[in-house]
Amino acid sequence: MSTPRNDDKADAGVRVALDELLALSVQARGSSLAEVRRSAAARTGLHASRWRGRGVDFRESRIYQAGDDIRHMDWRVTARSGRPHTKLFEEEREHGLLLLIDLNPSMRFGTRVRFKSVQAARIAALLAWMASANGDRVGAIGFGGGVQHEIKPSGGRRGVLQVLRALRDWDHAAGPQQEPLASALERARRLLRPGTRLILIGDGYSVDEAAWPVLGRCAGRNELGCILVSDALEHMSPPPGRYALSNEGTRQTLDFTDKSLRAQWPRPFAEVRERVRAGFSRLGARVVEVTTDADARRALLPFTQRLPGSRGSLA
Repeated sequence: MSTPRNDDKADAGVRVALDELLALSVQARGSSLAEVRRSAAARTGLHASRWRGRGVDFRESRIYQAGDDIRHMDWRVTARSGRPHTKLFEEEREHGLLLLIDLNPSMRFGTRVRFKSVQAARIAALLAWMASANGDRVGAIGFGGGVQHEIKPSGGRRGVLQVLRALRDWDHAAGPQQEPLASALERARRLLRPGTRLILIGDGYSVDEAAWPVLGRCAGRNELGCILVSDALEHMSPPPGRYALSNEGTRQTLDFTDKSLRAQWPRPFAEVRERVRAGFSRLGARVVEVTTDADARRALLPFTQRLPGSRGSLA
């Protein structure tokens, strides 16, 4: 990783600052990531799994099947029903959060308050603080911009600090190289364990067709989430005029005096967001959209609230 620069104040909104990420721990207090499909458990870092197995918590009884352990026979239900029943227990697993951070060049853009890359880091920091407060392990993978690094999930404040430092370092190291999501997911799968929540944070442009089959396989064992970060200019064209843009040292001018350009401008951006939103929704994932000038904590409320039909939360 490259050595971070020391002019964080001068780069406010343009570069990720570690001090800002650390300060977000205050905003994260009192919030916890909601469960989508699993039941609640004690605040010990152990959570009830949606997989039925042999563990310590009794779940239910069902009719005995060939191969079931006779030591777990439910003799009371067997006597009452006249049919052999066996007990099922709910396996306990330690939850984890794996953040997938998009560092591709399209993220280094912003016209309101901060770059998309900076907002993505702030959101990742908030999620890390919230998960850690639940006793969960937190890890991260940075992809795009030539960055191919990972932080293995670990617990406690130390685990969060590792992620925050990586977010800062990755942001300063990112360059013009492109990397599709499918490539990053292959690395992510090595770190995923059953029960780990995987959340993508990016603008959606890296989500390639090859990523969907991999995401589908992940959805069978893990909870998925997606946070789409966008800029105001991707939602609405600016007032009529000519605007100079700079991209990696290259300058160009956009002529927004053209009515047709202003009318068509938001369409391709909206199509990308809708494609990604629809794809993740089909996989049962929570999807939220966040603009660069939004209150990140408020924007994350859908991740802290129960979905209809869910059985509990991590709180």
